Amino acid sequence: MDPKAKNKILLIEPPFYRLFHDKYSLDKYPLSLGYLAGTIKKCTDWDVMAYNADFNPKSIAKHISYLSGVGFTNYRNNLKHLSASIWNEVKSTILEFKPTVVGITSKTPNFESASIVARIAKEIDDKIIVIIGGPHPSLISSDIINRKEFDVGVRGEGEETIVELLNNIQYKSEWRHIAGIYYRENDEVIDTGQRQLINDVDSLCFPNEFTEQVLKDYKKYPKSAFKYIFAIRGCPYNCWFCGSRYIWSRKARFRSAQNIVEEIKLLGKKGIHSVQFDDDTFGVNRKYIIDLCNHISRYAPETRWSCEMHIKLIEDDLIRLMKESGCESILVGIESGNNEILEKIRKGLTIEEAIEACNVIKRHKIGLGAFFMVGFPWETEETLRDTIDAIKKIKADDTLYSIFMPYPGTEAFEYCKEKGLVSKNFDPSSYNHQSPENCFCLNIEHERFRWLVSKIEEETDIVNFKNRRKYIFNKIKNTSMSEIITKIREFGVLKCIRRLITDFQ
Repeated sequence: MDPKAKNKILLIEPPFYRLFHDKYSLDKYPLSLGYLAGTIKKCTDWDVMAYNADFNPKSIAKHISYLSGVGFTNYRNNLKHLSASIWNEVKSTILEFKPTVVGITSKTPNFESASIVARIAKEIDDKIIVIIGGPHPSLISSDIINRKEFDVGVRGEGEETIVELLNNIQYKSEWRHIAGIYYRENDEVIDTGQRQLINDVDSLCFPNEFTEQVLKDYKKYPKSAFKYIFAIRGCPYNCWFCGSRYIWSRKARFRSAQNIVEEIKLLGKKGIHSVQFDDDTFGVNRKYIIDLCNHISRYAPETRWSCEMHIKLIEDDLIRLMKESGCESILVGIESGNNEILEKIRKGLTIEEAIEACNVIKRHKIGLGAFFMVGFPWETEETLRDTIDAIKKIKADDTLYSIFMPYPGTEAFEYCKEKGLVSKNFDPSSYNHQSPENCFCLNIEHERFRWLVSKIEEETDIVNFKNRRKYIFNKIKNTSMSEIITKIREFGVLKCIRRLITDFQ
C-alpha cells in the first residue's frame, strides 16, 4: 500500500432489525461509529465513512410479538439467503466507497450479520482488510479470527487501537506491538494482549463532531438519532448476566461535567436540545449526578435529557434536582418481579425497593421506562407471574421486555453450559433477546415457556401501543399550532408522526 495514496476506511454497523422487517430500523447514529470515525478524522489522514446498515429513513415502530414471530422467520431466512435488499445496499456502499479497510462493530446478536458483511467485502476485493471490533469480539477474543473473512480483531476500547492499526497498515509496519488486537500471521494466531483503558475520557472526541462529513445518508436521519451521549465508561455493578464489565471494566471513568456540557452545546448548535445518556448506569454516584445537574442548569438550561439509572440511586431530593435540570425520562433496570431471582442475578435490589423508586420518579412527573427480563435458569411459572404482577403494579410509561440470553464469554454463559442449557455448537445468531428459540430454564420446558412468554409479549405490545398514542397526543397538545403547521409543511403529516414515534422510542 502506497503511504502517499489516500486511504479509505468504511466503518459499518451491520443490519439486525432490518433483517426482521426492512422498515424496522436502528434510528440512531451508533456511538461506537461516532467515536471511531471522529478519532480517525482527527488523528489520521485517512478518508472515513460511517455507515449504519441497520437504518431505514422510512422506519416504522417495532412490535415485540412480531420480532419473536413472523419477524424472526424473516431474520433467519435473511441470514441464509442473501437476496434481501439490505445486502444489495451493503454491497453497493462498499463498491461506491472503495475502501482499503472495512471496520465492523458487532454485538453477539448481530455477529452472524457482521460475518456476512465481511464476506461481501472480501468477495468485492479480497485485498480489503476487514477489522472486527465491539462487544462480541471483545468477549470471545481470538476465536473470532478462525473465520477467514476477518483479518484482525480489536478487543475493548478501540479509539487508540484503530489509529495505531491504520498507521501501521498505511506504512506497512509490524502489528505485533499494537496492544489490544489479534490476527493471523502464517496460519498462526497472534494475540497482543489487553490494551490499557483510556483514563482521561475527556480527551476523547465528541461522536457528533464530524457527523455531517462522515455519516452516509446524514440528511435522512431524524435529529433524535444524534441525541445520545456517554458520560461514564465502566459500571461498578456486578449483574450476573451482563457482559459490560468484561469490556469497560467495573471501574467507572467519569467525563467531567464541563466536558459533557460542551458536547451538549455542540448538539444544541445542530438543533438538538434533547439528549439521552447512553451509559449502562447513569451517574453511578450521588455527588457526580449533583455536579452534572448543576452544570446543565447553569450552562445549558434549555436542555431536556433522559438516562438509565440504578434503583439504589433514586432518592426524592436527587430526582427533584434532576427534574429541575431538565430530566424528562428515566429508565430503570428491574428485570424480575421475584426477589429470589433478583438475588441470584445480583441486581442489588428488591422488588419492593423498585416499586417505591418508580413511584418517586412518577411523583416528580418524570417519564418512566422499565426493563424486564424473563427466562433466567431458575425461573418457574410462579416467578414469571411475579414479573407480570410487577409490570402491572409499576405501570411504566414504556415497558422494555426481553428474554434472557447468555452471552458467550460471560459468567452466565459458563453457568448455562455447565447445566447443559447451551450446546457445544451454540449459534448466537439464533438467540437474540426476542428469539422464540430462547429457553435457558431448568424448571420449564421450552414449549410451555414459549406459550407463557408469548402472553407477556402480547400484553407488553398492547400497553406500549397505548402509551405511544398517549405520548403523541401529549406532545401535540404541548406544541404550538404554528409549530405544528410549520412541521407539517416541511415534512408532511405521516413523517411528523413517524418522528414523534421515533423520539418516543
